[in-house]
Amino acid sequence: MLKYAQIAVPVPLKTEFTYSFDSDAMTVVPGIRVMVPFGARNLQGYVIDVLESPPSTEFEIKGITRAIDKEPLFDRKDYDLALWMEKFYFSSRGEIIDTMIPGGRKDTSFGGLDADEAIPRPDVTLSDEQEHAVRTVTESDAKMFYIFGVTGSGKTEVFLRCAEKVIAQGGQVIYLVPEITLTHQLALQVLKRFQNNVAILHSGLTDSQRIAQWRRIKRGEVNLVIGARSAVFAPFSNLKMIIIDEEHENSYKSGNDPRYHARQVAQKRLADCNGKLLMGSATPSLEAWQLMKDPSKMVRINLTKRVGGGAMPTVQIADMTQESGMFSQLLQEQMLRTLANGKQVILFLNRRGFSYFFHCRSCGYELKCPHCDVAMTFHKRHNILQCHYCGHKQKPITVCPSCGSMDVMYSGFGTEQVELELQRLFPQYQVARLDTDTVSKDRSTIQKTLDQFRAGEIQILLGTQMVAKGLNFPNVQLVGIVMADSGLLIPDFRAEERTFDLLVQVSGRSGRADSNGQVIVQTRIKDNPAITFAAKGEVEAFFDQELAIRKDTQFPPFSRMVNIVVRAKKASNAKLFADELATRLRAVLKNTQVYGSNECPIEKIREYYRYQVLLRSNRPSDMLNGLNKVVSEIKVPYNVVMEIDVDPVDLL
Repeated sequence: MLKYAQIAVPVPLKTEFTYSFDSDAMTVVPGIRVMVPFGARNLQGYVIDVLESPPSTEFEIKGITRAIDKEPLFDRKDYDLALWMEKFYFSSRGEIIDTMIPGGRKDTSFGGLDADEAIPRPDVTLSDEQEHAVRTVTESDAKMFYIFGVTGSGKTEVFLRCAEKVIAQGGQVIYLVPEITLTHQLALQVLKRFQNNVAILHSGLTDSQRIAQWRRIKRGEVNLVIGARSAVFAPFSNLKMIIIDEEHENSYKSGNDPRYHARQVAQKRLADCNGKLLMGSATPSLEAWQLMKDPSKMVRINLTKRVGGGAMPTVQIADMTQESGMFSQLLQEQMLRTLANGKQVILFLNRRGFSYFFHCRSCGYELKCPHCDVAMTFHKRHNILQCHYCGHKQKPITVCPSCGSMDVMYSGFGTEQVELELQRLFPQYQVARLDTDTVSKDRSTIQKTLDQFRAGEIQILLGTQMVAKGLNFPNVQLVGIVMADSGLLIPDFRAEERTFDLLVQVSGRSGRADSNGQVIVQTRIKDNPAITFAAKGEVEAFFDQELAIRKDTQFPPFSRMVNIVVRAKKASNAKLFADELATRLRAVLKNTQVYGSNECPIEKIREYYRYQVLLRSNRPSDMLNGLNKVVSEIKVPYNVVMEIDVDPVDLL
């Protein structure tokens, strides 16, 4: 018997499409994936509804090619969430459902984490502060809570105790962490503690492993999900709590369509099911900090003491304007002393590669990527120049392509050059480097390196942000921040907040088990507030000062922003449409400031020239409604791409 299905297809069109199928030959029900012809392509679609008779349409109704699933992967609540996101994030329902649901075709057992690896539940006695935190969250009628705790204060144990209580009462819990590294570490902690009641969702799994985990969740076989950003979509039917660890992290915001923020999606899901949102960090986002000012909106819970017996580390600033080379005298001396005492060192530098700036001393020529408006980075180990935006590679050059001079140089340094210098200065100690260059081919490298460091086989761990967050190494006594001010040079109003967060978080890796922890911050801008407040450990003072500046300038959280990027292969095409868009928006948006169109700070990426139109308003619903109106009416030329980012976390 011929029936019809309404299907959402992952294309940028805000509608469903009708397809036919023979119900005697094929089982099609709402919530499954199917393959359908779409133009000249065969695409995966998502069945929203099944109809007995066809809707009136002028188009030929094509047939479904095949059904992928035997049981539904999503339901009406998930679809309603997709519709809310479609309106809020200016994406399409098909693209959103495609983001929600893993792409595997068949179930595969979860690999990469053995239950035998798992650490049995420690016999942990909660501190008075932790006990108070658990009671407040579980017994209060409030819906949003924030654990504001110093690094090492036992936030994870509070989160897990709250999860246990929710699950014991029949509820289900999603626990979000910002990094795959932390997902694995947390999973090891809870696998035996929650028996087989845990599912893992993150991008380090294969598609088939992720779809197998998704089905376990959908069937109700587990009550706790641990994962990175996309785990916020886990299809629980009785969701009662979402935990967001390290809430301030930018990785909770998607960089591609749909550009959702996991915190906003979590708030929407919990509002619909009357659940609780529990967040935590030593360095809250400014948005969360402002909400905490009003306990009726968010309940703040303080954890002021480290639970492992350690004290907060002492922090010293090394003024690099008075030094030569990449390491200050102070950092070298303290590293020698720390290593000689059998303790370990973490060095942090948020820049990979060997050197990142080529220029000619004769004519001033600077080598940039031919496809992007950024400098090429030299990777010595592979003797290659690489663009970290588009991946373009080329051989290093020794002659200036502009004037032919041989008086050329590479300057600046990244983790690769620092690693070689460490091996030269400390030949008797084992050095390991963790950055995307070392782990890009094999994700297991991260865990292997961290395990070796924890076991004491590695004495010096050098890395980018991978070593900055959430990791607990009791034997680390010294943390060195090699170039603390690199993030301050970015043209973004959040630059100081980000730098401060990073410095506090990295510093928190030191002195976890004793009171002799040290942090040395190397900088050329020693009087910058982000650096001075971080060095003193004055978190509240920095946030309050930054909030006052944001209030004066009317930047978030005292306004909401939308960043619209228009890109095209020809700069003139991008500029023309961006100008037209800005003009239309100014005519429609009465309570919104419209900035632009201007070139993006990085004007060109992957051959596309980029212009931006920025919107800012303290009446966000007016702004979003007006933007929706303009977007629905304006025709985007075929040779132009428009990307809309609501509440952007960066403006590059």
